[in-house]
Amino acid sequence: MFAAMAIVSVAAFAQPKFAHVNFQELYQLTPEADQARATMTATQNEAMDTYQTMIDEYQSKATQYQQKASTWTQTVRESKEKELADMEQRIAEFQQSIQQELAAQQNELMAPLVQKAQEAVSQLAKAGGYIYVFDASQMLYIDPAQSTDLTPAARKALNIPEGRTLETLQAELQAAAQAQP
Repeated sequence: MFAAMAIVSVAAFAQPKFAHVNFQELYQLTPEADQARATMTATQNEAMDTYQTMIDEYQSKATQYQQKASTWTQTVRESKEKELADMEQRIAEFQQSIQQELAAQQNELMAPLVQKAQEAVSQLAKAGGYIYVFDASQMLYIDPAQSTDLTPAARKALNIPEGRTLETLQAELQAAAQAQP
């Protein structure tokens, strides 16, 4: 009976350990995330160049159509109208498919970063004996007295430079966007 009471009293006093991290901060601030963003930017720039070339060609043909339509025969006019309609369709299809490809590329590039951050958090949680680790970026309230912030240790494990924050990242991205023509 004393053994059962001892087990119950130990279980009653053993507080589960909780922790939290800002998961968004972890995977977005890693050096690998910078490389992924650079790859995405290059791909987006190539896509925009192709899109702009298609638009320029369409506008040139549309201007030519407007200027010369009255002098063309019915057959030539219909042929040019079909050509313009086909170009519009190709532009729309390109725009839709490139958006899908960019989303797929982003998922492909970010998936290993998310996994790496999850593994770092899992290792820290196991080493610290935590039973739950919550994502602070998804929580409305966290009591810092009852939950340990693992973000600093995870940042160190992921080689995130000290002082780099989501705000500094946002400023870097805005500066880069403004520097582009």
